[in-house]
Amino acid sequence: MANPQSEHAKITMYSTTVCPYCQRAEMLLKSKGVTAIDKILIDQAPEKRDEMIARTQRRTVPQIFIGNTHVGGFDDLAALDRAGGLEPLLRG
Repeated sequence: MANPQSEHAKITMYSTTVCPYCQRAEMLLKSKGVTAIDKILIDQAPEKRDEMIARTQRRTVPQIFIGNTHVGGFDDLAALDRAGGLEPLLRG
C-alpha cells in the first residue's frame, strides 16, 4: 500500500499556537487524509510574520498553501472544500 502522504501536495500553514481557525483548518485537512502539515508558527518566530505578509498580502492566520497555491485562511479552505476544489488540489 502506498504512503498516503505521497499522494498529497505539500501543505504549508502559517499559524499561531492558540489560533482556533488554524486548528479547524488542520482538522479539515486531516479529515481529507493529510498526514503532514508544515506549520510555521509566527508567534514563536516573529520574522516569519513578515514573510507571511510578503507572500500573502494578509495579516491574519491561518494562511494556507497547498503546493505553490495560496488557498487563504480557514474560510477560504472551507469554501474550496464545499465547492469541490480541495481534494483535486490536494492530489496535486
